[in-house]
Amino acid sequence: MTRPRISAMDLTSAIMLLLLAVVWGGTFFFAEIALRQVPPLTIVLHRVVWAVPILVLILRRKGMAVPRSWRVWGAYLVMGALNNALPFSLIFWGQTQIEGGLAAILNATTALFGAVVAGLLLRDEPLTGRKLAGAGLGLLGVAFIMGPDALTSFNPGNLAQLAVLAATLSYALAGVWGRVALSGQPPLMNACGMLVGSTVLMIPVALWVDGLPRLQLSLEVWAALLAMAVLSTALAYLLYFAILRRAGAANLLLVTLLIPPVAIALGVFFLSEQMPPGAWVGFAIITAGFAVTDGRLWAGLRRGAFIRGSGGR
Repeated sequence: MTRPRISAMDLTSAIMLLLLAVVWGGTFFFAEIALRQVPPLTIVLHRVVWAVPILVLILRRKGMAVPRSWRVWGAYLVMGALNNALPFSLIFWGQTQIEGGLAAILNATTALFGAVVAGLLLRDEPLTGRKLAGAGLGLLGVAFIMGPDALTSFNPGNLAQLAVLAATLSYALAGVWGRVALSGQPPLMNACGMLVGSTVLMIPVALWVDGLPRLQLSLEVWAALLAMAVLSTALAYLLYFAILRRAGAANLLLVTLLIPPVAIALGVFFLSEQMPPGAWVGFAIITAGFAVTDGRLWAGLRRGAFIRGSGGR
């Protein structure tokens, strides 16, 4: 069985990938600002509800047909729950207890655990020793970040970190669900339908838990909410699918490693946040886990060893 070919990363794709890392990394920064006046579930509602009309307008400009099947819209509802409503809620609640940079580092385990979940649930993505080793390194990185006291004592910070990790599991399940239930639909329609589904879910939940959203917010908070919807959601999905088409899924996964430095830099420069040394070490271990799971670094080293053994330079 031949391995799928990895598309080349040209300069335009690389710039788009960096931009995607910035807008997705900015999510954690914008959430820190919005949480000053808005509760977590209402932030999730703002993020998804304002992104929907943008994607609807783009779909109309492209002349794309809207599915009329109840099965498809049911699948969008599940996708909206797994990929938006649940993980966004967990991450934003987590950020009430921990800094955005730390949440971004923990979120970087998504690709590692996603590979394991896909290996367990999808026949065409078998669970290999490399994937298990990568996930093991990811868990080691998380353990290093949380520290030994996480097993012996309870505090809201530990629970918040576990909430972010639960969000990564939700993302992983969403990836499997999308492969199974939505593979025949256009990617841009999937993004829009998913956001419609998450909006439908979040309206009653946010109203029940948080009550009617406050409109008397500071200009800074409104700017953060709209930036989260327009940049970190609508624009992010457009970039996501454009990179996927140009450079392939393997290169797209690199964004998971670029997001934490962006989130940390924004927090340090604008919010005076500081990451403990253990967080950086944990991120390095998680990065190593990603390299093992991805496999390209190891393949390159083996190829280089073969070339040297053959007398090449």
